[in-house]
Amino acid sequence: MSIFKKLKEKITPPKANISISLKKQVFTPGDNVEGIVYIESQEEFDSNEIRCEFECLESIRRIKRFYNEALKREEEREVWETTKLFSIKPQLSGPIHIYEGFKGNFPFKIQTPVGLPPTYKSMDRKVSWLLKGVIAVDGRPDATSKTIELQFSQAPLAHVAQAPKMIPCEYCGTLFPENETKCPNCGAFRKV
Repeated sequence: MSIFKKLKEKITPPKANISISLKKQVFTPGDNVEGIVYIESQEEFDSNEIRCEFECLESIRRIKRFYNEALKREEEREVWETTKLFSIKPQLSGPIHIYEGFKGNFPFKIQTPVGLPPTYKSMDRKVSWLLKGVIAVDGRPDATSKTIELQFSQAPLAHVAQAPKMIPCEYCGTLFPENETKCPNCGAFRKV
């Protein structure tokens, strides 16, 4: 093997097509994200693992003050600060020898936490749920799929308590809930 080929392998990921197929397209926090990572290789190599990388990121735009050495004064600049709200890297396969022409399907199921915000984009705030497939390789960059952004919607309310029916008091006419036994205004007991 030539020195140039060895050097090229150190800086390039393995030649493999990685794609992700999902069972559904829209999720709510607390749902399972299920799908399959498809791999098709055009090169022979050894992999440490095949995994998914799934994370929820929140970015907020802020105005920060920085000292400008050239102008000898402070300036305000717009910056985006990003926080990782959730991150998981489930392993789909352990060490595996991948040969040229290899085709494989690796199913996954990831439980998402309840209580995290849905996908959101505004002028000064973003919440993104990102997923990608990875073939980890020693001694060279990992082969990865395109990062896809999942859509998470607001979790539906479990059940909304229905307001009780209101009835008038027979004596003073004040409306009060049907499940009450006496009028809150005059104190008269409700006739059944």
